Amino acid sequence: MSPFAGFASLAFILGVAGLYGVVAYSVGHRTREIGVRMALGADEGSVYRLVLGEAARLVGVGAIPGTAGSLAAANTIRGLFYAVRPWDMSTVTIVGSLLVVAALLASFVPAHHAASTNPTEALRSE
Repeated sequence: MSPFAGFASLAFILGVAGLYGVVAYSVGHRTREIGVRMALGADEGSVYRLVLGEAARLVGVGAIPGTAGSLAAANTIRGLFYAVRPWDMSTVTIVGSLLVVAALLASFVPAHHAASTNPTEALRSE
């Protein structure tokens, strides 16, 4: 494995772990709100949509400038690439899609935790 692939893998893992941490932290602070929503009749599907929708917004806000930054950086280090164009759209699309899918999968764990929250316990906590 090349050093670039190693650093890319490490950056990918850190990015997914960071997004998981942000979403889990957000869900933890919104436990009472989610408990009230569920006590008033919200089903598990709406809680999943709430949490995964928030994660999707975070991913969207990061993916657009991240793609632009990666293309700008690729232009800067053009001489280090071998047999790959700096603006190889298939690579950018595949990696971007992989990042979006991994981020949404990382957000599924906090969404599942929020959806399985007992409304009584959520309202009693704090």
